[in-house]
Amino acid sequence: MLRQRVITALILVGIMFAALAAPSPWPFALVTLGLLAAGAWEWGRLNGAAAAVSWALGALMGLAGIVAVASGLAGASPGGGWWIAVAVWALGGALVLKRGVQAWPHTPRVLRWLLGLALLMLAWAALIGARAIGINFMLSMLCVVWMADIAAYFGGKAWGRHKLAPAISPGKSWEGVWSGMAGVLVLAAVWMVLDRQFGFDGPSLYTRLVQGHGWVVTVLALLALCMLSVVGDLIESLVKRAAGAKDSSRLLPGHGGVLDRVDALLPVMPAVLALLSLTPR
Repeated sequence: MLRQRVITALILVGIMFAALAAPSPWPFALVTLGLLAAGAWEWGRLNGAAAAVSWALGALMGLAGIVAVASGLAGASPGGGWWIAVAVWALGGALVLKRGVQAWPHTPRVLRWLLGLALLMLAWAALIGARAIGINFMLSMLCVVWMADIAAYFGGKAWGRHKLAPAISPGKSWEGVWSGMAGVLVLAAVWMVLDRQFGFDGPSLYTRLVQGHGWVVTVLALLALCMLSVVGDLIESLVKRAAGAKDSSRLLPGHGGVLDRVDALLPVMPAVLALLSLTPR
């Protein structure tokens, strides 16, 4: 299993770096679109869609993304769409988690399909928008989630006593959440030092927040992003439990499915672009 995970991760990293190294931004846009279109297919399968409907959801997302790339709309800001996505994740996510696993299948299936498709599309648009700002900015955004996840794992393993959501994800603890937050704050401090030292291709998310809003707002914003990443993770766990599935699919050997890898990123990416809309340029 570990060997499979490592091989799959190395292949994905190689593809992503090759796409990022391309002179045009569109290889990266198309590679990530393919991944999230696969996520739309997985979402349909987890939410009671027939095989044809699941394929249609993936194809619809792929087609919409290709049209956006071809028309030059990819990377364009949807304005208030970022904040709509944040509201749906924060308020809708809280409601879904409060109602629990048993209530999820009673939500109309078509509503679940379309909502998932819309949120995946907004996440992809946010990723492409972040890439257009700069690779340093985009990576710093992604690393909020990756660091929160890594620090939460080790913190929860070392100190986890109080369960976060035992009926949904028994392995998660509040101590893990706090550890993830602390890890992100340390990461931000180190990254800002590197920004000043090397410049890269532009300021990171952390430097932009501090320059635009100061330290207090930056810390609060990063803590909020950490909480959103937890919401994304828990929502996917809830949907899988309702479907009786261990993984969202077996597309990524050793890792499960695409949604298993990006669940915590989905609410965070639009939220970062929403925050950026309030930050002076």
